[in-house]
Order: sequence, then structure tokens, then C-alpha cells
Amino acid sequence: MNPELLRQIDNIARERNIDREVVFQDLEAAMISAIRKAYGQSEDTVVTINRQSCVISATVNGKPMSMTDLTRIAAQTAKQVIIQKLREAERGSIYDEYSDRRGQIVTGRTVRWEGGSIVVDLGRTEAYLPKSEQIPGETHMPDERVRAMVLDVREQNNQVRIILSRTHPDFIRRLFDLEVPEVAEGIIEIKVLAREAGYRTKVAVNSIDAKVDPVGACVGVRGSRIKNIVDEVAGEKIDIVRWHESSKVLIAYALKPAEVADIALCFELGRAIVVVNDDQLSLAIGKRGQNVRLAARLTGWDIDILTPNEFNASLDTLEKTLRDVEGVDSQMIDKIVAMGMVSVMDVEEVGADPLVEELGVERLLGQRIASRCAQEARKVAETQGSGRGERSTQAAAASSQAAAASSQAAGQAAPASEGETPAAQAASDEPAGGPAAPE
Repeated sequence: MNPELLRQIDNIARERNIDREVVFQDLEAAMISAIRKAYGQSEDTVVTINRQSCVISATVNGKPMSMTDLTRIAAQTAKQVIIQKLREAERGSIYDEYSDRRGQIVTGRTVRWEGGSIVVDLGRTEAYLPKSEQIPGETHMPDERVRAMVLDVREQNNQVRIILSRTHPDFIRRLFDLEVPEVAEGIIEIKVLAREAGYRTKVAVNSIDAKVDPVGACVGVRGSRIKNIVDEVAGEKIDIVRWHESSKVLIAYALKPAEVADIALCFELGRAIVVVNDDQLSLAIGKRGQNVRLAARLTGWDIDILTPNEFNASLDTLEKTLRDVEGVDSQMIDKIVAMGMVSVMDVEEVGADPLVEELGVERLLGQRIASRCAQEARKVAETQGSGRGERSTQAAAASSQAAAASSQAAGQAAPASEGETPAAQAASDEPAGGPAAPE
């Protein structure tokens, strides 16, 4: 019986998270290497370790031998082999462990900086938080506790390289799992999420239990739950809106805190024309187009923001243009508008085919309509410059990218909105009095 060896094997297996049998096999392989070092590579060597008593049995060419007969050089060989094999086993264990934890949040301690990346000590191993996965404007101190999501795990240069992220949208999802029990239990679903890390996030939530208010449960009493999440992501604004199956209702929720007057959907273009009053225009667009851009990503619609005057002028131009086409009556104009085409540019972009297939218009008439609208669209474009597309989600995206690059160069994140606390933003689609607490 060799209790000391047994205890050491158990300690190694436990501390390095390696299977006990693997440690026994590595020890046997190391002893075989040591014997061959002493007696020659051609010798027939067998070493077995009893798994219960840890008694070592060794034979060379069928003759038993004692491990105490080995020289110091052979013993050193055994030591090097066992260290190498245990490292390989531990590396495989770490790879398997963190591969299974992809998409999960881990907590570590910042230990050093390598270029722009932060090296994070996770206990058994180290991970890397690249500059691109760090929240813009956020700084970390040495030996600071940091939370991040496991983004990728790969083997590189005989090492396991674990990549962390604090900017991935799923990082917000996992934080909701940790901070909101109803989300972790599946009572509240995060249906869709749109994020611009360091600036703003919009989350659409739904409850499978009619007694649980999804927005109120995520906000928490006096904003306690959402505050914990906001603090974790360096003050990033988080808007929580109620999910709805209706695209029109969801778009109206997603554009909060702006109040929407009307919405027209064009399924042919995947575009939503949103009408807001003049005093709501800046709220709907948001700083650097952020609100409308995130709303577009949240809902899956390309959103154009118009004032009532712009919307009516666009409709008047469309109606006047269509009436110039022989064979077009008021009923057909109403049907075209009902399809979500509210400008001559829309009709030009859609073309004649949807008019023929959806409205049953004769192909020749459909082609005349598309051609006439294309002519008028060119005139409108010349008069208005870039047209109403100035406030489209694509233009807003280009503006935001330039602004974000400028902010990152300055080393600070620009706020996404003013005058609202995160909890107030999250509850902005609720009735007066705030969201109800979950039951």
C-alpha cells in the first residue's frame, strides 16, 4: 500500500480537473520512459500501478525490477515526462470545459495588458479580452474583478486561447438571466435584442404568464434590477419594451420615448414609414440616429421618419402623379397607398410587378405607372437633394459609425440620450404610474 502516492494522485486529479485514470496512465508512461532511458529503448518494458493500493509493478524483458534502482538521470526523465503529460491533459480539460461554456458569463481578475487586450485570470487559466470586445470608453484597473462572456475557445500554439467579450449582444442576455429570475426560469422571454455597446441597447420582452408584467419584472422595484445591469455595462442606456406580434405596434414601442402619430408598412420594400409630430422628431431619431437605427434592428424593418407635413406632401405628389396616368382612378390610388407606397420613390423602387400581382393591374398600365413615378422621382430628388432618405436608417447608420469612431479616438463613450434614467427609459411604454411589479 502506498497511501502518499494515492493522495498525491487524488490531489492532482482534483486540482487540475483531470480524470484519475488519466493520471495513473501518465505516471505509468513516465516510468516506462525512465526505465528505457536507463536500460535502452529496445527493452521490453511494462509498468503497472494498482489503482487501489498504488503498488508499482515493473518488468524489463519479463524480469521484475524495482523503481529505486533507477539513476538520478532516469528519475529526472520521468519527472519531465509526467509534467508534460499532465499539462497536455490539463489543456484538454480546460478546452473541453470552456468550449461547453461558450455564450456564458465568467468572472475573472485583470492581471496584465498585452497590446490593447486585457489578460484575465479565470483561476485555472487565463483568457483574453481584446480591444474590439471591450466597451468603448470603459477602463479597467489592475487586479479588478471583471465579468465577460466566453466568445470563442480555440487551440493555438499548444495553448488554449479563450476569447472574452463585453460588447456582444448576448452578454446583455446573460446579464438578464443573472439579474432577473423570471428570465432565467423562462417565464419572461427576450424575443429580440439590438445593441450598440457602450451607448444604448433595446430589448423586446414577452411574458408567457399573464400575471407577470415583462417590463416591470425586468426593471425591478424602483429600477433595482435594471440598475445592476446598467452598472455592469458602464452606464449603457437600456430600453426595455414590450414585444408585440403586430409590426406596427412593435415599431411604435421600439421608437420610445418618441410618440408615433402613424405608421405605414410597405412589405414589398421591408420599409416602415413612421410619422411623428415635429416636437417628437429629435426623440424618434435619437442622438446620431441611434434611436431609429436600433429600432430598425429590433423590429427588422427599414424605418423612415417623416413629419406630418412631409408625409402629406409626399402623398400629394404621389396622388397627383398617378392621376396623370390614364386608367388610374381614386380606388387604385387608395390600394397603392394601402400597400405602403406613400411616395413616387416607393413606386419607382417597387416597380410594376407587385402592382400586377397584388392589385391585378394590367401589365401595360403597371409599367406606365412605374415609368411615370420614376420620372417624377427624379424631379423630386433634384428638388430635395437626397430626399427623405436623409433620415433613413441607412443614413443614420453612416452618421453613427463616424461619430462612434470619433468617440473611440477620444477615449470616451457618448451618451445615447439625455434627461432619462435607465429605469425611466425602460418603463417608457408603460401607463402613468410606472410598471407593475411582477407577481
